[in-house]
Amino acid sequence: MWFKRDLRIHDNAPLHEAVHTGLPTIPLYVVEPEYWQQPFASRRHWNFIHDCLVELYADCTNLGQPLVVRVGNMIKILSAFYTNYNVKGIFAHEESGNSWTYSRDKEVTEWCKNHSIPYHEYPSNGVIRNLKNRDEWSKIRNVRLAKPLIKKPQRLKPIKNISIGTIPSKRDPIFGECVDGITQKGGRREGVKALRNFLNESSKNYIFHLSAPGKSEKFCSRLSPHLTWGTLSMREVIQLSKKHQNDMRNQNSLTWKKNLSAFGSRLAWRCHFIQKIEDHPSIETRCMHPAYEGIRETDHNEHYFQAWKKGLTGFPFIDACMRNLIYEGWITFRMRAMLVSFSSYHLWLDWRKTGDHLAQLFTDYEPGIHYSQLQMQSGVTGINALRIYNPIKQSQDHDKKGEFIRQWVPELRYVTSNWIHEPSKMALSMQKKAHCVIGIDYPEPIVDQTQAAKSARAKIRAIQKDQSFKDKAQDIHKKLGSRRRPNNNIKRKTSSITQLSFNLQQRPS
Repeated sequence: MWFKRDLRIHDNAPLHEAVHTGLPTIPLYVVEPEYWQQPFASRRHWNFIHDCLVELYADCTNLGQPLVVRVGNMIKILSAFYTNYNVKGIFAHEESGNSWTYSRDKEVTEWCKNHSIPYHEYPSNGVIRNLKNRDEWSKIRNVRLAKPLIKKPQRLKPIKNISIGTIPSKRDPIFGECVDGITQKGGRREGVKALRNFLNESSKNYIFHLSAPGKSEKFCSRLSPHLTWGTLSMREVIQLSKKHQNDMRNQNSLTWKKNLSAFGSRLAWRCHFIQKIEDHPSIETRCMHPAYEGIRETDHNEHYFQAWKKGLTGFPFIDACMRNLIYEGWITFRMRAMLVSFSSYHLWLDWRKTGDHLAQLFTDYEPGIHYSQLQMQSGVTGINALRIYNPIKQSQDHDKKGEFIRQWVPELRYVTSNWIHEPSKMALSMQKKAHCVIGIDYPEPIVDQTQAAKSARAKIRAIQKDQSFKDKAQDIHKKLGSRRRPNNNIKRKTSSITQLSFNLQQRPS
């Protein structure tokens, strides 16, 4: 049983089927050094995974066979097992990951074929492999996720004299640079705890605080990393949420019911976006609409890029959101979208460049959501409306008094609410009084946001005028576009996905 992004023994189809063979079963997790050298991987991800593996090890041990951990190349590790054991089959979930995991999975499939070993893969969450028609996706997904949960095994038949191996530490240099900030704690028990807390308490104010930083982390589910790394299955989250929603209906709690309905909508959108990368893996590196290739790559401005990465753009709300994300590894989906929009339009940075940096920061890095949302918020899909966030308006709408800004941009802590959103407009005397001289203590805005947005909009729309652009856009929508709202009771503007991993990553949450 090969564990990947399904670090649990509950509702785990391949584990259930492996045990059902009646044969001794090796529960296996492989730490692949090459994966951790990729530009999207980070120690923050490993810190969460490490917590999950420690708990998974204990759970497997209680079933009779401890989790076996190996470090190295997957094919070489399989070859070693093949040499030492009479391997009758390999069981795993289908993974809709990035191009690296996709290539590795193809190598595993080929290896199994060459060695005449059955490779049993099982669907993961709401993603449909080999989907023939996008029109059927929603129906298939809903049927699958309504099926009964799979109980955890009663026992794992052990392997005698096998080397268990050890889980690499959180400090192991294989996982790259140290993390600045904190990482949400991983493990199934933490996932179950977060789910119960959300359903029983914080979900009652979910819609009202969904977008605002400073409040969203308290009222969103914070389940995105648990869904990303599989300590919880999508099926159990949906079914428990619906059960709680029915309980609220019985208690005549209409508001709470609506909040849970909105949450369910985001869970559906989460699956919808992951389905995109399953159907079209190249979206990790290529614009959905090929007409947009090359529009930003040659205009890269490293000064802009570094200022954006460090939260030193001179736009207080942008900088506060980035610094918050750097420290906590999570920020609400609207702010993720704003960070991408600002980098792609105002700074005219390529989404592939900024995407790797964000992937490292997001504890809930989910490739299907990540790359789809990067492209959506950068205007290169050809099928989504152009949305350029005004950073000043977003600041005024979601942090009117500047409390969030002052928390994460302490250089501005003495700036009054009248100027907190645009401190560069203060007179020099007021800057000195606030102990924040613009250009010295805090940077000038690196661009004129109005002119930058106008220029970006013109460049994007110039490409859209050609008839061939529209024809290709129709083909893209046919293959990747949504067919219906995941929840007809929720207006689309409230259902822009989970985890933004775009969680833009909870986006579940």
